[in-house]
Formats: sequence, structure tokens, C-alpha cells
Amino acid sequence: MSIVKKTYKPLTEAAAIQLALNLQFFNEDTDLTCREIGDGNLNLVFHIVDSIDKKGLIIKQALPYAKVVGESWPLTVKRAKIEADALKVFGHIVPDYVPKVYYVDDVLALTVMEDLSHLTIARTGFINGETYPQISKHLGEYLAKTLFYTSDYALGPELKKEQVAKFINPELCHITEDLIFTDPYYDADTNEFEETLRPDVETLWQDEELKFHVAVLKKSFLTEAEVLLHGDLHTGSVFADHEETKVIDPEFAFYGPAGFDIGQVFANLLFQVIVTKDEKQELFVNHVQTVWNVFEEQFTQLWQAETKDELSKSGSFLNYIISKYFEDAVGFAGCELIRRTIGLAHVADLDGIADDQKRLAAKRKALGLGTALIKQRKGINTFDKFIAVVKASL
Repeated sequence: MSIVKKTYKPLTEAAAIQLALNLQFFNEDTDLTCREIGDGNLNLVFHIVDSIDKKGLIIKQALPYAKVVGESWPLTVKRAKIEADALKVFGHIVPDYVPKVYYVDDVLALTVMEDLSHLTIARTGFINGETYPQISKHLGEYLAKTLFYTSDYALGPELKKEQVAKFINPELCHITEDLIFTDPYYDADTNEFEETLRPDVETLWQDEELKFHVAVLKKSFLTEAEVLLHGDLHTGSVFADHEETKVIDPEFAFYGPAGFDIGQVFANLLFQVIVTKDEKQELFVNHVQTVWNVFEEQFTQLWQAETKDELSKSGSFLNYIISKYFEDAVGFAGCELIRRTIGLAHVADLDGIADDQKRLAAKRKALGLGTALIKQRKGINTFDKFIAVVKASL
């Protein structure tokens, strides 16, 4: 009897439905609908719904190339296992803030998970006027718990090193290294911006002090395996409503500097600070502050109660760690602001502004703020100083 070996192939909508039936998520006689809804750069995402009881399911499959470029940019589909494993780790730590994982197939590079269609992508909601009053509290708690419980101080160095090996993710880290820390700082083919911005961009390219500081931040990203990062924690990777927050898409997960995830959250909330005014602008400033306040408070509590290293129990060392995370977060936020403005992958917060002059003005503010945060991060050692720099750039 010959055994047919399963091989990778992209799913169709019909094949996605059949997979859901084979896994017995739905009754055989039910009426299912399926849509491919992936609007990102790297994956197929199928939303399957029972048309009678409206029960739903998500099947996410990694493609062997980047959709944003095409088959000329090949990628390993092994990143799907990284994502599924990260969701399981984060799901154990913060089950309220990540989707449930039901099934994983490493050969087909797919994950079957909880349907979150009752929620909205946070970036989309923000652009449409939503403010999500709980989102910053939830993200602060998510960051505190995931960054503490995946560190040496919670796991112990031996288990943590095993986790580092499990989450080696060279191809997707290479994307980050290029698109965030390299390409925006010279005339790379991947960069994309309005020609009207060229003088501003060329000034940035000629700023040797800025490029030095970016190189230092890149070195941190390359070498500091502090915690398990989501690795791409922007507001497009967060589902939300007024009561609930879910963090999705950790396919860029790897062990890196804790400030990277914090900085990504800061920057993607700061885009709304840049493009809004008056009370709403202040609301988003408060969101940024709440993220940090909740993170600092809960991380401190976890550290004091559960750190496994005797020497790290001193208050001075804890203060050092929190100060380092904050300084790193400020710098990484600056890198994110710049790359989302002139690099390959933009954000709708800026690009969606229809009026040319307003859009260009917002992008100049993002470039100016990003530059200031990167170059001044060592002097921005309190949240008040951070917000003072933000407001000075508006």
C-alpha cells in the first residue's frame, strides 16, 4: 500500500471549506460560505461562516512569497509555525488578548483559529473615528505580561535559551532589519514617497548623526535576545471594540529587545496624534501614556513577585531595566514613524489623507518626530519629556 505524502499548496476557498469540514468544526450538512480576506503582504486568510448559526472560523495560510512584491520575493512558509507557536505562548500568558488556536498544519503552513470578525482592526477603527477606551490598558497589560513571562527573569536562563532557539526567525527578521533599520536611510529601491517629499527625505539621508543612532538601534535589534517579541505590533495587528482587544499576526515573533514591541505600539498610536486635533489628539496622547503606565506598573509587580534571579531583585536593577526598555522604545518608535512614512509598507493613517497639502504636512511631522525621538532618546528619560518632544513636533 503506497502512502501519499502531503505537500504544500495554496488553499482555494473550496479547499478551505473542505478542511474545516474534515476537522469537524462544522456539521457536514451545514451551509458554509468562505471569503479570502487577507489584505496583508504575506498570507492567505479565509473567513468561513455557517450561514445558519453564523458560527465562524479563520484559516490563515502562509504564502511562499511576499504578496506586496510577488513571487520574485520568496519567503519560507516555516514562518507559519513560528506564528502558531507564538500564539500558543502568548495565549497561555494573556488568553484574553490573543485569538484561540484550534489546529495547526506545518506542511500546509496554516493555522485554524478563532473568528474575530465581531471586532474591527484598530487602525481602521481609529481612522473612522473610534477611540476604543480600553485598548491602551489592554495593550499595556499585554506588553507587561508577555515581555516579563518570556524573559530570563521569569523563565530562568536555561529554559529561556531553549525558547530563543525555538523562535529563530531569520527571514522575517531580515525584512525588519532592511525595511525599518536600513532602507529608509538611503536611496533604496523599496522606498516609496511622494516626489514633493524628496527634499525632506534627502535631508534625512544626509543626516549622519541620525544614521549613527539608527545603527545603534539596529545593533540592539540584531543582538539583544531579551524577550519573545510579537515583532510587528502595529494597530493593524490589533482587533478591538469598546470592551475587547485581541493581538493577531505574530509571524515576525523572535527573541529581541523588549523596547521594540513597546515602541511599535507607541509609534502607531502617535500616527493618530499627528493626524488628529484638539480633544481627540489629547485622547491619543493619553492612550500612549496609559500603555506605558499600565506596562510599568504591572511589569514592576510581576518582577517583584516572580523574578527568579537573586541579584535582579534589587530596586536599582529593576529601575535600570525599565529605564532601558523606555529609552529603547522611544528610539524604536522613531524608526517606525520614519519607515511607515517613506519606506515600503505605509500606514493608512497618513496615506488615507485625501488633501495633498494636509497629507504632506502630516508626513513631514512624522519624519521630524521620528528623527527627534531617535536622536534625543537618551535625554527623553521621563514620559513628560517624551510627550514634550511629541508636541514640539506637531
